[in-house]
Amino acid sequence: MLKQRLPPLEPLIAFEAAARLLSFTRAGEELHLSQAAISQQIRHLERSLQVKLFSRSHRAVQLTNEGREYQHTVAAILKQLAGATMDIQNVEFNQQLVLGCDQSFATQWLSPRIAQLRRLLPAVSLRIIASDNYDESLGPEVQVAILHGDGQWPGFHSERLFAEEVFPVCSPDYPHQQAQQDWAGWLLQAQLVDLADSHWNWMNWRLWLGGNNIDEPLGNRNLQINSYPLVIEAACAGQGVALGWRYLVDDLISAGRLVRPFQQSLETEFGYYFICRENLQDDPTIQHLKHWLLKAFDADNPGA
Repeated sequence: MLKQRLPPLEPLIAFEAAARLLSFTRAGEELHLSQAAISQQIRHLERSLQVKLFSRSHRAVQLTNEGREYQHTVAAILKQLAGATMDIQNVEFNQQLVLGCDQSFATQWLSPRIAQLRRLLPAVSLRIIASDNYDESLGPEVQVAILHGDGQWPGFHSERLFAEEVFPVCSPDYPHQQAQQDWAGWLLQAQLVDLADSHWNWMNWRLWLGGNNIDEPLGNRNLQINSYPLVIEAACAGQGVALGWRYLVDDLISAGRLVRPFQQSLETEFGYYFICRENLQDDPTIQHLKHWLLKAFDADNPGA
């Protein structure tokens, strides 16, 4: 048990001051205790440790080798404890907002806009939890979230930010000149970068092609990645053609790192939703965040 292995805290504080000042008297003055009280606490600590920490003479005290080694650890731990205490007090003093989202949204859309979000909520301590695992992105500490789905999350209120529209993207350097003449034939021969994800509602190439009435075998589907941000990075690096979600890849298209080789796309019943706990719907900070997001996406936003 940890408690049985640790000395009491007050003698450690007395030891740190006495070891730093090399004086029981000055340590007492700093801690508003008498010299006798400091001496008693040091003796108590030494008995507890069964180690002599100070060499005492009539006019001075000196650290023993064991005391000097112990001082380094105790001083560092007490400083960390004091810092952690101030941190948690500051978090409790300031309003904290815990925002969950999946890795795709966090990387492709939110990350470039964190500075805007900080300016939007200057008095809020913001914590972002980016995970494709709902146990984390919708964990008990999460107050609001931005997630892909159908709008149904029990215990949460959801409003759609934007509908799902998916289309092929590739690097400008990837050969795509023939795509405009025969996009289906070109795509069936292209190197496809596929998302191998456990979420049932995330689209892959077979679903996209089927949704566009193409049921022929795929030619090159030998690069699968279980992370959508890495899928997009592979496409940017010229490794093939990936599926791009509207809004998630728009910045990369604007920057010229990705292009749409043709304009065919597929829309589904899914989308990205702003989600908050039902008891927090009227919170002013959450309302402010929601309105900022809705304005950013200019979305048709029926209640969910």
